[in-house]
Amino acid sequence: MVLIGAESTGKSTLAEQLAQRYNSVWTPEFLRQFVDEKGAPPEEQDVHAIARGHLEQEARLILQAKHVLFLDTDLVSTCIYQRIYFDNCPDWVERKASTHRGDLYLFTEPDIPWEPDPGQREGPEVRLRTHALLLNEARHLRLNVVSVRGTRDARLYTAVQAVDLALAQR
Repeated sequence: MVLIGAESTGKSTLAEQLAQRYNSVWTPEFLRQFVDEKGAPPEEQDVHAIARGHLEQEARLILQAKHVLFLDTDLVSTCIYQRIYFDNCPDWVERKASTHRGDLYLFTEPDIPWEPDPGQREGPEVRLRTHALLLNEARHLRLNVVSVRGTRDARLYTAVQAVDLALAQR
């Protein structure tokens, strides 16, 4: 199950809550780890290492998951951010993003206050642009999307209902 959404929309918080609820694990956003380790914003060529790192992290943690793994973003987000900042994304990453899909995408809406995160987030205006691009991409790829909005409790309730349904349909 993938949490997707623009920056500062509660993906990490919700992924962690869901992993606890389902007694499973979640993958932190790999881009965040990459930037923290690099100590600088990503450069255009870093997308290769970011995409591979995300896939490797997912492969490693799926072995620890119990019934479900919660991903804090996936390659769809990687492609969108690469297009925003560098106007393109390598073909292999685009192809992998379109074929390596989650069963369910919990799309976190930008209806909660934006929180600054120096070195990681630019501002609320970028969040709205990213949200629109992610929504368009989800529609284009015909992803199984459930919108998650509202208070922390409302978001968790919506997510749990969607995850339960997705697990029942497996």
